[in-house]
Amino acid sequence: MKKRWVWLWVPIVLLGLLIWSVPALLRAMPDRYVARLPEPLQQLGAPQTESAVLPTLAQPVDASWLLAATSTAVSPTDVPIPATLTPIATQVVPETAVSPTATPQPSPTPSPTPTATPWPIPPAARLEGITHKFQTWNNCGPATLAMTLSYFGYAVTQDDTASVLKPDPEDRNVSPDEMAAYVNGQTPYRALYRTNGTQQTVQRLLANGIPVIVEVGIDPPGEYRWLGWYGHYLLVVAYDEAQQQFWVYDSWFGTSEEPLTNANENGRVLSFADFATYWPHFNRNYIALYEPAQADLVAAIIGADMDTEVMWQHALTVAQEEAAAAPDNAFFWFNLGTSYNALHQYDKAAAAFDQALAIGLPWRMLWYQFGPYEAFYQVGRYEDVVLLADTTLQDRPYFEESYYYKGLALTALGQADEGRANLERAAAFNPNFSPAQIALEEIGD
Repeated sequence: MKKRWVWLWVPIVLLGLLIWSVPALLRAMPDRYVARLPEPLQQLGAPQTESAVLPTLAQPVDASWLLAATSTAVSPTDVPIPATLTPIATQVVPETAVSPTATPQPSPTPSPTPTATPWPIPPAARLEGITHKFQTWNNCGPATLAMTLSYFGYAVTQDDTASVLKPDPEDRNVSPDEMAAYVNGQTPYRALYRTNGTQQTVQRLLANGIPVIVEVGIDPPGEYRWLGWYGHYLLVVAYDEAQQQFWVYDSWFGTSEEPLTNANENGRVLSFADFATYWPHFNRNYIALYEPAQADLVAAIIGADMDTEVMWQHALTVAQEEAAAAPDNAFFWFNLGTSYNALHQYDKAAAAFDQALAIGLPWRMLWYQFGPYEAFYQVGRYEDVVLLADTTLQDRPYFEESYYYKGLALTALGQADEGRANLERAAAFNPNFSPAQIALEEIGD
């Protein structure tokens, strides 16, 4: 009788072990394969997060001193760079930078003053001739860029753009500056990446035949709600003042509210109100694509923000005003930190990022924007850099920027071998990520 009971327990134990091991086995699979499974298995295979937000690094304090009006002059670095390595944000990269694998293109000759005028803003406008493209898994940036280039009749696939923008298909992020560099280095067209955009700037660009890619935060709807907050690119194709809305081509949601579904060739509706809510999640970043002969027109539309220092001063003022008006909005404090970083005021940037973290930032935030790494590194908070990098890389070793800053911080902490190893991981994961290569050269043998 005892032997019979033993044999009955064997399959029960084996079944229990199988059930227990399935999530671990799924999480060990690359996400691009898990994404093809039914939704319940996707949820089992999704890497687990201990918290919906990034960790708080410092106790909340009164940060209102960061919101005072500042001089329009760019301030010098508040603290010296504490290590021999040069962090990414201090390297001056031209707007027309060419990626390491790109074929250089001649710089456009400024065109004569165009006959078109960017003012006033028409009540409605639409770009025609764009071919919508659905993204393959984890390919939002490359797909949106290929879709935008179709406006010019330029035939390129999202695989073509991805091969340069993200050589490893697991790479979770393509930054706007990388996308602009691709256009400027790989195509006969031009791209300009700016921050601190306005709704009116987007409308003026569209009205003058200039397609615009915007970077926004999204809360996935319906059955995808469990995924939580993401960063996403949208191609803006039209607007209507009377209806208070844009139309966008979305590589994930298509032209409907259901992912990978096209319901309306005009595009998916994005109300001005929703645009005003989700665009600031990325400091109102945008990329304008245009013909070389349109360079003067684009400069006239963008105006003073063509000057990078002026643009960041404007962005700082906007972030200060918004954080003062809505002090519980973590994104506004994050934008404040980003602006202070750009102006080399790293102690203020670190304080602003601390405030954002204390309020609560989505756990995916450092997939896309890396300001806290830069600020904390610059003020010597190396352990905090390592903590944020480890949090972001846990179960998702797909971010060259996280490896890069972790490598810098570990090197500054005297852990040279570990620092080098992380810089090498960054360089191996994305061979086009030049900051890691430069840091390794500075370290030497």
